[in-house]
Amino acid sequence: MRKLNCRLQLAALLFLLAAGSAFAQNIKFKTLDGKVLGNGSIPLESAIVYLQDSKTNNIRTFIATADGSYRFGQISPDTDYEVWAKYKDAKSPTKTISSFDSRKQLTIDLHVKREK
Repeated sequence: MRKLNCRLQLAALLFLLAAGSAFAQNIKFKTLDGKVLGNGSIPLESAIVYLQDSKTNNIRTFIATADGSYRFGQISPDTDYEVWAKYKDAKSPTKTISSFDSRKQLTIDLHVKREK
């Protein structure tokens, strides 16, 4: 009886682990990428891109690469976000990412206009 009880518990544990793994694989995330561009569409290396979660107000950041590119992965599809960039003393307009947008890959270029 004791061996049977142990086997049933082990089988139940394995079932729960498999179900949890299958659930985790079904979670779909969005990704966001784009470029930070300045006057004349010049890429702005080292611009800071901000991504703010509307539910928690947490902010993630990314420093733009040499060609002005940025990328955020694992963005929740159930949350609205705001994204903007800053370069030195200037800021881009804020863009909104809606949870109703069903695309899995989003591309948003951010334009920072600087005084000459």
